[in-house]
Amino acid sequence: MEKITCDKIHREHTLIRVLGITSLTILILAGVASAAPFAYVTNLGDYNQRGYYYDTNYNGTVPTPSVTVIDTATNNITARVPLGDGWPIGVAVNPAGTRVYVASATIDDACIVYVIDTAINTVNTKVNIGSSYPSEITVNPAGTRIYVTKQHDYTDISVINTATNTLMAPIIVGPSTYNVAFTPDGKKIYAANSRNNTIYVIDAATNKVTANVPVGDSPYEVVVTPDGKKVYVPNYNSSTVSVIDTATDNVTATVPVGDSPRRVAVTSDGNKVYIANNNTVSVIDTAADIVIATVPVGTSSCEIVVSPDGSKVYLGNFYNNSVTVINTKTNTVTAKVPVGEWPMGIAVTPDGKKVYVANADSDNVSVIDSTTNNVTATVNAGIYPTGVIIVPFTHSNITYQSTSATSNATEDIGVEKTNCSSSEEQNAVELNKSKNNTSESYNGNSSGRNESSKNNSTPGFGLLGSLICLYGGWKFSKK
Repeated sequence: MEKITCDKIHREHTLIRVLGITSLTILILAGVASAAPFAYVTNLGDYNQRGYYYDTNYNGTVPTPSVTVIDTATNNITARVPLGDGWPIGVAVNPAGTRVYVASATIDDACIVYVIDTAINTVNTKVNIGSSYPSEITVNPAGTRIYVTKQHDYTDISVINTATNTLMAPIIVGPSTYNVAFTPDGKKIYAANSRNNTIYVIDAATNKVTANVPVGDSPYEVVVTPDGKKVYVPNYNSSTVSVIDTATDNVTATVPVGDSPRRVAVTSDGNKVYIANNNTVSVIDTAADIVIATVPVGTSSCEIVVSPDGSKVYLGNFYNNSVTVINTKTNTVTAKVPVGEWPMGIAVTPDGKKVYVANADSDNVSVIDSTTNNVTATVNAGIYPTGVIIVPFTHSNITYQSTSATSNATEDIGVEKTNCSSSEEQNAVELNKSKNNTSESYNGNSSGRNESSKNNSTPGFGLLGSLICLYGGWKFSKK
C-alpha cells in the first residue's frame, strides 16, 4: 500500500513538473515571437555631430561612423554602435540574428569588417581584409561564411569564417565584382562582374569558380529565384535582363526592359521578378520570361524590395525624395510616399507593417505605415544614413540573396546623382551643416541592449513570474 502511494505521488510530481516546464517553454517562445525587431542603420556619425567637416585633407573634426539601433515597436533609438573611421559601405545579418556585419572603407584605403553582437550591441571583432574598396557584404544561407565584394580594380572576393572571424582564401574573379547571390541550398554562388560583363559561378564548398557566364553590358546585381532554378541579371548599359538556368549555367533568355536597369527583386513565390530601371519598373513573369507590365515610377531608383507576403513592392526614388508602392497583384502604383532627401536603404519588418527608409541627405530614417502608406515617424538616425536592415529577419527579407534584406547593402558612397550607380569614390563631402533636429533622439540607453518598450515588445514578466510562483507553490503544497 505504501508503494502505491509513493508511485502515485511520484506520478503527480512528474506531471506537475512536465506541465510547468511546458508552460514556461510556451511562454518563453511566445515572448520571443512577440518581441519587436530592431532596425540597424549605418551612418557616418552621431546626428548631433552634423555640420562637422570631412575631406581628403582630414581638416576639422571627423565624426565617428556608427550603426544606430532603432526599436521598431517604439521607433526609439536604443543604441549607437561606434565603428572606426571611414565609410560604412555594406551591412548584413546572420540567419540567427545574433550578429550584424558592417563593411567599411577606412581613410587609409583599408577595408574593415565590424562584427556586432546584437545581444549587447557592441563590436566584438574587427576583421581587416586589407587594401580594398568594398561594394557589398553578404552572409551565406547557413551563416557560416561572409563574402565581401569589391569595386574598382580589385579582383577578389574576401571570405570570412564566421566561427573564428578569420580570413579564408579569397575567390579570384574579375575587377569590379559588385554583388553575389546564393542558391537556396547554399551550394552555388552567382557573382556579378560589371567590368567583364560576366556572371561567375562559384562552388560554395570549395570557393572555386566553376563557370563564366557571358551576359549583357554592365551587370551590377543578381537574384536567384526561391526554387533555385533561375538567375536574373539586370544589364545596366544593355537595358536587358539575362536569365540563367542554374542546372546548365547557360543564358536561356534575354529580356528587354527599361532604361538603365540596376536593381532587382523577386517575390517569395518566385512568380515575378521586379526590375528597377531609371524611371520605370519592369515586371517579368518567370514562367515565360517576358515583361508583363511596365510601371512608371520616380527617377534613379537606388533600392527595390518586396514585402514579406509578396503583396507589395517598395522602390526608393533617389531624386524625387519618395518611395513608390506597387501592388503586385495589379502591378499598379498604389502610393507615392514623400520621405527625406536621397532615399537609399529600404527594409520591411517581418510582419510587413512598417517600412524603414534611410534618407542619406536628410540625416534621418522615415518610418512608413504599410496600411496607410503614410510616414508615421522620422528618426534622426545619424549623419548620411544609407543602409538599413531588420533584425531578426525572415527568409522573405533576403529571398536567398543575402542577409542584407533583399540587398539592403549600402550603395556606393561615391554615388553620382545621375544614376545612383557610379563606382567613383567621392573625394570630399560637405555633411549637411545646417540641418534642423526634427524628431527622435538617442534616449541614452547606456546598456546598449535591445530592450523594447514594456507595452509593445517585452513579454509580460509579471505573468511569467506569477506562473513560476504558482507552479512552485503548488508543488510545495503537494509534498
